[in-house]
Amino acid sequence: MAMAHKELEAMHNGESKQSKLSLKRILAFASTDTAGNLLYCTLTSYIMYFYTDVLGISVAAAGMILLVARIVDALDAPIWGIVIDHTRTRWGQSRPYWLWLSVPFGVFVFLAFLVPDLSTNGKTIYALITYILAGVVYTGISASMSSALPNLTYDSNERVRLNSWRSNGGMIGYVITASFTLPLVAFFGRGNDELGFSVTVGIFAVVAVLLLLFAFSGTREIGTTQSKKSISIRESFRAVKGNWPWITLVLVFIFYWLGNTARASTVIYYSEYNLGYKNLAAILNGLVVVQMVSITILSFLVKRFIKSHTQIIGLSLAAIGQVIIGFSGSNITLIIIGWIVASLGTGIAVTLPFAMLSDTVDYGEWKNGIRASGFLTAVGISFCIKLGAGLGSFIPSLILDAAGYVANTTQTPQSLAAIKFCFTWLPAIFFIVGAVIMFKYIKYEKNEAKIKLELEERLNTNV
Repeated sequence: MAMAHKELEAMHNGESKQSKLSLKRILAFASTDTAGNLLYCTLTSYIMYFYTDVLGISVAAAGMILLVARIVDALDAPIWGIVIDHTRTRWGQSRPYWLWLSVPFGVFVFLAFLVPDLSTNGKTIYALITYILAGVVYTGISASMSSALPNLTYDSNERVRLNSWRSNGGMIGYVITASFTLPLVAFFGRGNDELGFSVTVGIFAVVAVLLLLFAFSGTREIGTTQSKKSISIRESFRAVKGNWPWITLVLVFIFYWLGNTARASTVIYYSEYNLGYKNLAAILNGLVVVQMVSITILSFLVKRFIKSHTQIIGLSLAAIGQVIIGFSGSNITLIIIGWIVASLGTGIAVTLPFAMLSDTVDYGEWKNGIRASGFLTAVGISFCIKLGAGLGSFIPSLILDAAGYVANTTQTPQSLAAIKFCFTWLPAIFFIVGAVIMFKYIKYEKNEAKIKLELEERLNTNV
């Protein structure tokens, strides 16, 4: 409880009294997600295609790599959360990791897109090692982004606003990689995709490192002084006990990332093999920029609707968009319309959980007397992203392998049907399941004001 009292006392002492954060701090925080998406979305969107059609390993081997990486992720996200909760530096608790991990992040993602002169088995082992290392480092960066949010401001509305900026920053990173990766690969490679991918990802890596260094220098955390006592590992796990809002959000976010990654990782297959128009993948990925519309108006939506209802709307829109694509056949116009509708929905669905998890940190403190912002947000965000993104690629790889997919050949009717299912109906199913689960959160959200009031009353009683 001592930690909770210090956190809340800071509010009364004016440490977080500013109602609006400065533009520099907002842009600095937003740049964390720009950097993260620039590299990690390149990894999740193109790595399976890179493995099968460039590196030259089988779709089954690529699926195995993704599965093993997910097992590792089951361990590294909680570990990163505990590490962050035990971090006390003069720079704060979370932001130092943007400095410490920026270069390793860029290096490992770059290495993941190299083609070593090895046997097929050697390439598979190399791919496994580099993919896992890139993922582990990204988890550290992603976890520190999420754990920083509760400590940048105590104002719930300001958290939504700050997180909307962060999501727009992330969208910029995603749009860059989605729109320009394949054209840049073609430009630098001149028919040599091995060279094209290495140069393109190398450029992205340098930009991402610079953005993370800017994020480190331009942000400040409150209530995370070196003198504050760290919570124990046991207390970190106790923060989960009875925290049903957190558990609900975790499940919802996993299903969001399952759906989003399934569509992102198979769009290139669908465009190339089902439609015979490979460049459509770059066009569709570029159109994800419409997410910025729903992200920008998000703060207005949560004032008109409660956060739970807004998240349900987002997931429902995403599912509707996928259904439109499923019935579009080879009509490019309808496919684009469906993609835009789905992207408007995913813009909402990917953004709100970041801010809502900060509220579950408050709930955990109210319920258990433990403010484990690092652990709860690391597992709630990083683990969900890694698990959902990994399985969102792994599940399609299983389906494609079972249907007889073979890279760089004319596909059979069975493999074409499997590609279409993975690109259209599978994401829709995941989004719908997430929306249904989200209904369980409504009753918890109605108690948020009461919880914050009781936390302040505890402080007044004990100071």
